[in-house]
Amino acid sequence: MITVILCAAGSGTRAKMPENKILCDLNGMPVLCHSLSAFLPFADEILVPCRSEDEARVRALLSPFPCARTVRGGATRAESVFHALQEAKGDIALIHDAARPFVAPEAIRRCIESVKVHKSGVCAVPVTDTVARVCDGAISDMPPRETLYALQTPQGFFTREIRSAYEKTFAEGRDDFTDDSGIYAAYVAPPRIVAGDRNNRKLTFPEDFAPAERVGFGTDTHAFEHQDEIDRGIARLNLNYIKLCGVTVLSDRAIKAHSDGDVAVHALMDALLSAIDERDIGYFFPDTDPAYRNADSMQLLARVMDMVRAKHFKVQNASLSVLCERPRLFPHIEAMRSNLRAALGCENVAVAAGTNEKLGYIGEGRGITVYATVLLSRA
Repeated sequence: MITVILCAAGSGTRAKMPENKILCDLNGMPVLCHSLSAFLPFADEILVPCRSEDEARVRALLSPFPCARTVRGGATRAESVFHALQEAKGDIALIHDAARPFVAPEAIRRCIESVKVHKSGVCAVPVTDTVARVCDGAISDMPPRETLYALQTPQGFFTREIRSAYEKTFAEGRDDFTDDSGIYAAYVAPPRIVAGDRNNRKLTFPEDFAPAERVGFGTDTHAFEHQDEIDRGIARLNLNYIKLCGVTVLSDRAIKAHSDGDVAVHALMDALLSAIDERDIGYFFPDTDPAYRNADSMQLLARVMDMVRAKHFKVQNASLSVLCERPRLFPHIEAMRSNLRAALGCENVAVAAGTNEKLGYIGEGRGITVYATVLLSRA
């Protein structure tokens, strides 16, 4: 029999939420419900330590989960787990932070199997950054990172052993442990680690509640200079090229624009800005500002990418569709893709070109339109 303890008695102060973060919405469902759903296939009972002020709402969320019930939360995580262990009926206890809603079934399964074979199973992932011990603002030691792991939950143990360890901890009045594996190590044995999952992150700060992936869409249209405007000298210089994705393309007419008129990059910038919940390029780079007269759109794209990175996102995929009757773009597609790959820091860039079958302003050769979509993910 397996008892799952979902720690849910925190206040979520660092998340800056108006309520306990496990009650907040995440992709259309409260955080706690994601964690409950993840463990339901493995659990005979689920105990949820929570604060008294949250108990009514937590119980309402537990109603679709007949094996789940609340228990009294404590002033600390350790106290909450201790209360739950006193009521646990299972032979195996899996202790998990309810604020880790992305736990994978494979990680839970590995944890359970490790308990059966090795008496403990603690999810962990190798540390990839260089780690240093710091004293008075100076590095005092840099342990080899190949020996270091970041511990996650679930952490599994035989219930009688982890319960006994917690009882000894509280009997001695110790409060120097940050998780269950530390208590188990101090009073039972060195715990065994199992492969965790880097997606199994804990929701701690406001940005953690943003979707892991975002889609953005942008479009832009520019007209070509009219021949009569050129003849009358009121159009831009009769340039014999246009810019697309930073590539110079021979053209019999220039594009009407305040900047360099790179309509493809403009659509792409709008897609990126929409994906990070920002205003459009007209807001950031207005065509009424002389500073952007004949501006290089690839440089403006670099500024938009700085905004994307500042919000801790990266580009996973970008797709552009260029519609124009002329000039012919096929010979330039690979150069356009290459420029965008470098600018976006992403290999998955597609650029397609087509006509409008002689229909409308595009088919009549009076303008060019570009549609762009992007997929961003958490950096």
